[in-house]
Amino acid sequence: MGVIKKKTATRGTEGGVKYVCDVCSADITSTVRIRCAHHICNEYDLCVPCFSNGETSHNHDPKSHPYSVIEQHSIPIFTKDWGADEELLLLEGAESYGLGSWADIADHIGGYRTKDEVRDHYYKTYVESSKFPLPERASPSDRALIEEIPREKFQARKKRRIEERKEAEKDAGKNLASAPPKQKPTASVPACHEVAGYMPGRLEFETEFVNEAEEAVQHMQFEPGEGINPRTGELEPEMELKMTVMDIYNTRLTTRAERKRVIFEHHLLEYRDNIKEDKKKTKEQRELLSKAKPFARMMNHSDFKEYCKGLEREYDLRQAIGQLQDWRQMRIGDLKAGTEYEQEKFQRAQRPPPTGAFDRLASNRISKPTPPVETASAASVFTAPDLPIRLQQQNGIYTPHASPNARSPLATNDKVLTNVHANGTLTPQSGKSRYVVQPLSNVPPLKLNNENATDLHLLTKEEQELCCVLRLYPKPYLVVKEHLMKEAMKQGGNLKRKTAREICKIDVNKGGRIFDFFVNSGWIGKA
Repeated sequence: MGVIKKKTATRGTEGGVKYVCDVCSADITSTVRIRCAHHICNEYDLCVPCFSNGETSHNHDPKSHPYSVIEQHSIPIFTKDWGADEELLLLEGAESYGLGSWADIADHIGGYRTKDEVRDHYYKTYVESSKFPLPERASPSDRALIEEIPREKFQARKKRRIEERKEAEKDAGKNLASAPPKQKPTASVPACHEVAGYMPGRLEFETEFVNEAEEAVQHMQFEPGEGINPRTGELEPEMELKMTVMDIYNTRLTTRAERKRVIFEHHLLEYRDNIKEDKKKTKEQRELLSKAKPFARMMNHSDFKEYCKGLEREYDLRQAIGQLQDWRQMRIGDLKAGTEYEQEKFQRAQRPPPTGAFDRLASNRISKPTPPVETASAASVFTAPDLPIRLQQQNGIYTPHASPNARSPLATNDKVLTNVHANGTLTPQSGKSRYVVQPLSNVPPLKLNNENATDLHLLTKEEQELCCVLRLYPKPYLVVKEHLMKEAMKQGGNLKRKTAREICKIDVNKGGRIFDFFVNSGWIGKA
């Protein structure tokens, strides 16, 4: 490949399209080059010495392949200071990078052409021409500039211009050696602004107001004379619908532009500065100004600032009036006494609450850490036999049926007996009749062991027997138990059999057996 499009790091340098020899890699941009015209060799260039010596590389065969001699078109054709080669590169760069990307086009041309110089030349030569889009000297027979400025003279002038600009760039680099390097302007992307989603170069947001507004009109087409009835001259219903949709779209665009105007006019994009200003205000002032923000759409920035200052002034006056009224109730007649009263009020607020005599004595002694209180586990609390009794006593609905001399389980000093592990030990059940689970008809019992039921150790012996008779594994049983206990806690410890069956979400006979077991164990009460 004999063509290299070199993009330089600095704008306005030599850059441009470079041609190198495909054999010796010599730079042949400014000299005569030999290009192979065979279809196998795509853009295959040779310098004159390699061509004369018969050098070859890749698929090139100098004996049979045709070739063409390409000279530099460094001659003026449209203007005195631009050669034909630069005109070709200008048009090629405009096609590749698009009109308006003058910096990229200048890099493509090279020869230390600047973007302003390229832009001015394009507008003056092509746009402002009377033969637009062709230049003034577009005729092939117009050779006035070529005869006026010969090739050798034009190339010498071009070389002198490049050398002068190169020296000027070196001198400018020496003068700015101590200065920080000039950075490329920030790209207009949402990530390059302190406000996420804002593109400063385009003055747009990544997500606009009514962002889907364009979807209704993106496929809409209008043709000249379309939509008018030739007989009546009125608009057809389809065209009226299109115009209505366009009116809605224009209304949304107007609203979007109005919202942008408010954002730009009131400097809402200066997020950090606004945050600094808000931190200087009190919480009450921030809340007050936040309520006043809707009025910013009706005022310009200066009027809105004056309006906010007036609100803050009014708030301060109301605070001062309230303070004076408080002083009047305290029979304070002058500002000096009022200041002393406010200081003492602040000091009283900072003092700890008063303590009693025993608390003051206790504070003088070295406080020792209180040992943790040993309490029953959460499971024993939920599954205690007297849970319905305790819940009813808390709700004030418990009436004992025993004699007055009978000792209540809560009035005695005996330990609460549960049927689960409390503090690592198994406490025996109180003297109750053992509940026998009635087997289900045509349902053989399930044999559970540690191999087929890994959670079997979490159940008591009675629960294990219940699960064997009802053919339930420990884990589903524990889920049912948790839901029943939670529902019983919500309803004061009592539960209906129908409600329990609905909560279990299993066979109604199994749900009834589980409900009877819980009632007999004292975990829940029958409603």
